[in-house]
Amino acid sequence: MTAIELDGLERRYGERVALAGVSARVEAGQTLAVLGANGAGKTTLLRVLAGLLRPHAGMARVLGAELPAETWKLHGRVGFLGHEPLLYRELSGRENLAYHARLHRLNGSRVEEALAAVGMERRADEPLRELSRGMVQRLAAARAVLHEPPLLLLDEPRAGLDPAAAELLEPLIGRASGRTRVLVTHDVEGALAEADVALGLKGGRQQFAGRPPRAERVRELYR
Repeated sequence: MTAIELDGLERRYGERVALAGVSARVEAGQTLAVLGANGAGKTTLLRVLAGLLRPHAGMARVLGAELPAETWKLHGRVGFLGHEPLLYRELSGRENLAYHARLHRLNGSRVEEALAAVGMERRADEPLRELSRGMVQRLAAARAVLHEPPLLLLDEPRAGLDPAAAELLEPLIGRASGRTRVLVTHDVEGALAEADVALGLKGGRQQFAGRPPRAERVRELYR
């Protein structure tokens, strides 16, 4: 089953073209690595796939939903983990996850399972403002997978994590999760090792798409 299909995707901000001519195909359970320098359009692409931004031209189909007309079909089926944790700093980790559980009509046991999965049971009742960046990122990962989405959109998901924490999250957001993933990262070697499909962007324009290329080809995106 095809999870993501893009054909000539375009997105603009006023006169500025953020994405142009982007085409890719990702099957269910595969990982798409999106690579490119800052400003290449990577985060814009994630936001389009999440249904948060409307494409201006081309075709985008995500989990069988045509965007933007059928964006509503993605509700509860996508997990987003980006630079911002999308959590309330004055609330505790448990309170934050309980709030998101209510949004997805989940019971409290799912919250406790998620806290245990990211190793945050003992610090779950402390306000986020008192936790380290790595701990907040672990809670953000728990939020992203709380509702068991089939698709994960990941923007530098391991930022702020030490190796032990990154390993802890592997079953949730890594290849071991079995979910379809779109991974944005500047870790070229790591991304290529994880990817089934790679998409290279430069100035919003596609440079390559398909089978992951050699690292030397990817580094040309940053020059």
